[in-house]
Amino acid sequence: MMYAILFIIIGFVAMEFSGWFIHKYIMHGPLWNIHKTHHQPSKGFLELNDLFSLFFGSVAVLLIFLGVAELDYRFWMGVGISLYGILYFVIHDVLVHRRVKMFERPRNRFLMSIFKAHQAHHATNKKDDAVSFGLFVVPRKYFKNKSK
Repeated sequence: MMYAILFIIIGFVAMEFSGWFIHKYIMHGPLWNIHKTHHQPSKGFLELNDLFSLFFGSVAVLLIFLGVAELDYRFWMGVGISLYGILYFVIHDVLVHRRVKMFERPRNRFLMSIFKAHQAHHATNKKDDAVSFGLFVVPRKYFKNKSK
C-alpha cells in the first residue's frame, strides 16, 4: 500500500514540475501557436490548447495500461498523473476560468493564491511576458492580501 501511495505522489509531483517546464519552455515557446488560444477570449467551450490535456491524459492512460497487469509503479504513477489531471481540471478550468460554472470565487487561502497567480499569468496575452507557470506550486507573494 505504501508503495502505491509513494508512486501516486511521484506521478502527481512529476506532473506539477514537468507541467511547469512544458508550460514555460514549450507552450510559451515553440508551441505558442497552440497555447495562445488559451490566452485569448474563448470562442467556444473547447480551445486548441486543450490538445495539451489530451497529450497528458494519454501519458497517464499509457502508464496505467502498461502497469495494470502487475499493478507496478507505472500503474500507480499513471493514477497520480490522472489525479493531477482531475484536480487541474477542477481548479484551472472550473474554478479559475469558469469554463464550467459550478463554484464561486475561492475563499480558501491556498485556492485564492492559485487564482491570483493564474490571473497574473493571464495579465498578458504575449508569449514572452507571462509569469507563474505552475498550478499548485504558487509563489509566496500571491498568498498576501491586497489590502494595503
